[in-house]
Amino acid sequence: MRRLIVVVLSLPWLAATHAGGVEQTRTSDDRIVLVTLDGARTEEIFGGLDLSVLKSTLKGSQRVEDSPAYRRYWAPSPEERRRKLMPFFWTLVTSEGSIAGDAALGSSVRLGNRHWFSYPGYAEILLGEPHDAEIKSNDPIRNPFPTVLETIKEQLNLSPPQVATFASWSVFTHIVEHTEGATFVNAGIAAIDGSDADSRLINAFQTDASTAWEGTRFDAFTFRLAMKHLSTARPRVLYIAFDETDDWAHDGRYDRVLEAFARTDGYLRELWTWVQDQPDYRGRTHLLVTTDHGRGHTIRDWRNHGARVKGANEVWIALVSPELPQRGPWRNHSTLSTSQIASTLAGWAGIDWNAIHPNAGRPIVDTTRRSQ
Repeated sequence: MRRLIVVVLSLPWLAATHAGGVEQTRTSDDRIVLVTLDGARTEEIFGGLDLSVLKSTLKGSQRVEDSPAYRRYWAPSPEERRRKLMPFFWTLVTSEGSIAGDAALGSSVRLGNRHWFSYPGYAEILLGEPHDAEIKSNDPIRNPFPTVLETIKEQLNLSPPQVATFASWSVFTHIVEHTEGATFVNAGIAAIDGSDADSRLINAFQTDASTAWEGTRFDAFTFRLAMKHLSTARPRVLYIAFDETDDWAHDGRYDRVLEAFARTDGYLRELWTWVQDQPDYRGRTHLLVTTDHGRGHTIRDWRNHGARVKGANEVWIALVSPELPQRGPWRNHSTLSTSQIASTLAGWAGIDWNAIHPNAGRPIVDTTRRSQ
């Protein structure tokens, strides 16, 4: 089982196409937020409820029209269904950002690694290139390479709490850092330090409300802890890694998968509303939301992913930034890669990731700038 992810960043930047060089500028106090949703398929992101999958999960003679999921999320067109499932997300990427990965519009985003499951997918996001020989399992093994989060923290001379990760899956304590303690990481059911009533309550609840998935807590606790840290520590870089879109899929609970998408949409709304209300974040925060891997396209394989599952390398990336004029779904462009995310995040922080890692993917730029 494995997770998803979202990134929000804030910095003025300018980049050439990924085939060319990169020119970057930045202000002195930019903010970056990364969000991931584990194993979030392109089908649900771009088309909402998948009727064939929902039908395949119903028991006995139950009519699909009578199911709560159908009544809540069904609509005739993919555009209507995706807005029913994630209304805020689609308003955001249409009015303030853009999103790539809709095959129906000639847009594609692919994994660079050959494994097509969680740890390799997250490592590719944070390292900018696949390391298939070294990172080939979901075991809690320390990342062999320094991540973009560590590099931003070091080069901007930030304290660990200023580069923070909150993740539902415990293995993130090993994924996001090559050097333990370089940044701030809270993952799995790890308690957060704090003697205040809110901290004590969340720590108690996340321990008592255990999940059926080893080493994983519910996304609600991850989000609440992240928001508390955001409001108190006010980090320059925040990474929130949600997991339930993957966990419920592995369990075959498509209704719960849809609920997880809808809940995450609410989290994104609360997060972005908070950002817009804060003078030190508003107008200088960039958001990147993506996933670590896809999954199968059919009723036979939608629950699974990995190198043998067709479609598990097909992913998506959403970007919201005051420096990116492109709006809505990308169309008819050359294929993007998850390997381009690290250099994009680093560029937002004024760091040339490719100078340090020449084999890494180039920063993502919107297609409206290609003719300039």
